[in-house]
Amino acid sequence: MTVRTLHHFPLDPASRQVRLALGEKRLAFDEQTVRYWERPADLVALNPSGLTPVMVEGDLVLCESRAILDHLEETYPEPPLLGREQPARAEARRLLQWFDRKFDYEVGGYLLHEKMEKRLLGLGAPDQVSLRQGREALRAHMSYMDDLLKTRDWLAGDRLSLADFAGAAHLSVIDYFGDVPWQDFQGVKLWYMKLKSRPAFRPLLSDRWPGLPPAAHYDDLDF
Repeated sequence: MTVRTLHHFPLDPASRQVRLALGEKRLAFDEQTVRYWERPADLVALNPSGLTPVMVEGDLVLCESRAILDHLEETYPEPPLLGREQPARAEARRLLQWFDRKFDYEVGGYLLHEKMEKRLLGLGAPDQVSLRQGREALRAHMSYMDDLLKTRDWLAGDRLSLADFAGAAHLSVIDYFGDVPWQDFQGVKLWYMKLKSRPAFRPLLSDRWPGLPPAAHYDDLDF
């Protein structure tokens, strides 16, 4: 039996994507929670960038989410999380990049930095201008997601894919801090409720971090 260990931070969107994929593929793993901002020596020894997630599977060390997700798809193809047909796979990959680059930069780079990283690093109170900028960008992204979901069951097409896990991973951390305007984007809310009720998602709903309490509705399936 393969021993698999995931080094991650619970409120890291990239780590959450991997946890969701492992859960959906029903692959058992041990968890090692790391305080990545402190650059612990054991994490840096595995990944010189000092970033999470890192997955160790036997003698194989896989650094950061895309390498891990690609490995999981190649090594454990069922259920497929990129889609079975090439157009769906291409769209899932496009949206993975969308969330991990554009969404992360325009939304998470402001909201999570101000709400989470500043508190972890002891950098003082959130900057209100940055929070406003992040919230405005979040609304633009949710509007785009709403448009996609008007003609699709899932973000990349008719089947659940890694694109959904990427979107949910990023939104779920922002939702932890109560900043998602669900009431204004009912299509996205219904999509998120479907994801939230999946067994793979349940461990994320129990995540807590000292000094960073979640919003009251965070783990409510009927929020």
